Amino acid sequence: MTVNSMEHLARLYPDHIAELQKRTKAALARSGYQALAIHAGQQLGVFLDDNHYPFKPNPHFKHWLPVIDNPHCWVIVNGEDKPKLLFFRPVDFWHKVADAPSEYWSEQFDIVLIDSPAAAAKALPQDKSRVAYIGEHQAYAESLGFKDLNPEPVLNYLHYYRAYKTEWELACMRKANAIAVKGHLAAKEAFFAGKSEFGINQAYLSATEQGDNDMPYGNIVALNRNAAILHYMHFDRRVPDQSRSFLIDAGASFNGYAADITRTYAREDNAFAELIAAMDQLERDLVAGLKPGLKYAELHHQCHLGVAKILKDFGIIRCDGETALTTGINRAFFPHGLGHHLGLQVHDMGGFMANDHGDKESAPAQHPFLRTTRVVEAGNVLTIEPGLYFIDSLLEEVQAGEHAELVNWDKVEAFKPFGGIRIEDDVIVHGDGIENMTRKLGLA
Repeated sequence: MTVNSMEHLARLYPDHIAELQKRTKAALARSGYQALAIHAGQQLGVFLDDNHYPFKPNPHFKHWLPVIDNPHCWVIVNGEDKPKLLFFRPVDFWHKVADAPSEYWSEQFDIVLIDSPAAAAKALPQDKSRVAYIGEHQAYAESLGFKDLNPEPVLNYLHYYRAYKTEWELACMRKANAIAVKGHLAAKEAFFAGKSEFGINQAYLSATEQGDNDMPYGNIVALNRNAAILHYMHFDRRVPDQSRSFLIDAGASFNGYAADITRTYAREDNAFAELIAAMDQLERDLVAGLKPGLKYAELHHQCHLGVAKILKDFGIIRCDGETALTTGINRAFFPHGLGHHLGLQVHDMGGFMANDHGDKESAPAQHPFLRTTRVVEAGNVLTIEPGLYFIDSLLEEVQAGEHAELVNWDKVEAFKPFGGIRIEDDVIVHGDGIENMTRKLGLA
């Protein structure tokens, strides 16, 4: 990071902490607790092995500070007093020990250095009768004397308001997008240079200067028909005999915040390239339609109508959009949701929450894989990712059903070798408009 970027984050960070203090105070007042003990987490061991899985911190912990690689830490907060940070620094000659905190964020905490989980136990509040534990390791928390573990009234409140990002969070997410865009540009170049899926992924990681364990999710790097597998996690090391198409769904992390971007490319200027262009325009139109007060499920419905129109325009189906939806044909080509909240997690919490008490509004029956039903509001960060795929198992159901005649199967067979299309941007909703972080950073 440049000095100016670090100074910008330092200026924004106190207001971020003030907002989290405000939310914590409200959550505690509602639930009757005096404080929260937020546990970063512990490393999880591999069964019958002396190795560990990569450490991933509790998102509630990294909401407070950008420490994403140090287990056994704690934050104790009550919404009023200066937060207390128990920072793990063991005596260890096997592994790299974290430096004592000295960055801009450390000024916002009373820091206690601990060298073991046992030391943490001594530094935690001794009277835990009104202190709630927030974290994954519940048996461990009980062994420390905590009685109240992840109480729902507290989590409901915190999860609901995580959808409203502070300016510090938005700055982190713009940085995550900037890193990911570098990777996407490198991956595109590697595809057109004829690289394998494995080679393209290596180009992506090199450009982002992040490893697999830094990624917020497993990269999807799919050539040809593999693009029809929604969560394709295999990297073929062989260069295919014919490289027709390329779908990449890959992000990056910065200070624990995620980017989540998808692009699809055709090697030649052909009908599939025209289909990509049509989907790209639909995605742009849907992004432009984001605005405060709109229910996200309504935008998802508009997306389905848009996908159906493209299918009809390209002669793939023989019916209008509403018919494609009511018959279920459209879901065979576009089976997933339009997008989701983004932030500390790729699929950020709270997408189905109707209010901060935890009441839920489930996805509509005809769109079971939609990941958010909330009303769009200023401060939200959302992904927009329409898709159009040629998935054998889903299309076989349509072909065997009563509406098979509504599909042009010759066209389907012609497009199957290309797999499918997904276009995804990360978008900030402001009160006076939207900010497409991904496109703004130069990824067309």
